[in-house]
Amino acid sequence: MARIRTIKPEAFHSESLAAVSLSAERTFFGLLTQADDHGRFRDQPAVIAGLLWSLRPEHGPLGVEDDLTQLHAAELICRYQGANGKRYLHVVTFAQHQKVNRPSGVRHPACPHHDQGVPRESSPPTHAPLTEPSAPAPRGVTQDAVSDESAGQSRFNESSSPAQGDLTEPATSAHGPDLGSRNRDLGSTPLGGASAPAPQTVSAKDLIGEYAAACSHRPPTGVLGHLGSEVKKLLDEGIDPAHIRAGLDRHRAKALHPSTLPSLVHEAMNAAPTASGTAHRSWTNPTDVAAAYGGDL
Repeated sequence: MARIRTIKPEAFHSESLAAVSLSAERTFFGLLTQADDHGRFRDQPAVIAGLLWSLRPEHGPLGVEDDLTQLHAAELICRYQGANGKRYLHVVTFAQHQKVNRPSGVRHPACPHHDQGVPRESSPPTHAPLTEPSAPAPRGVTQDAVSDESAGQSRFNESSSPAQGDLTEPATSAHGPDLGSRNRDLGSTPLGGASAPAPQTVSAKDLIGEYAAACSHRPPTGVLGHLGSEVKKLLDEGIDPAHIRAGLDRHRAKALHPSTLPSLVHEAMNAAPTASGTAHRSWTNPTDVAAAYGGDL
């Protein structure tokens, strides 16, 4: 874990820091907290971006690489390669500004330019470029157009994947396994074997709009919002919009709580009709007995 480090007040009117961008200055201050007790750290822009810019996703490894390039050019850091072939960086003025009590042992190789006196090259060392994933090259363009020095890879003349009809498959990266297309065939059966549900032609907003229009006075916003939530749940379950409309009609007539809508929809869906198709009426004695019974009594 990084130790507590200090920043001197004069750092904010440093001419060297004023020569770099604000993001590079922020990265420099962050390196002071991450470097070991000798001011050294691994030169890995992606790792540094995760440590110092994790809550700023817009400033990723590419931005950090630019920051390190500026800091190296301003001689605020020194980027070098260790004997093990790995890349490191050294905060040049670390020892002048940080007074470490009981420094820990050596974790990273010493800087050959500032610790061992090897003259530093005028131009910064060549690093493998960080590039965003590019779109597949158009037909007729081969990998020969790519710089030979990109990522230290040798040239190759392999063209993009063979065309099928008028469509071409995206080129496969030579640095990792081919994980296949990221797009699922929209005509294939979804996972689990079930067929895809038909798209809803009626939305919850439409049904609530119909409900509010049929009311004598517009219901309160809270009631409409709650009803809209219940309607959306019913639509997501695949309930027929016609049944939901019937439940909303009953809800409007009874003026019940919005949470009762599922029960009203269930009633509209599954209520058993009467044999005659009309509501049951209890028996009453006829007003004119003689006319009702034809004089049989």
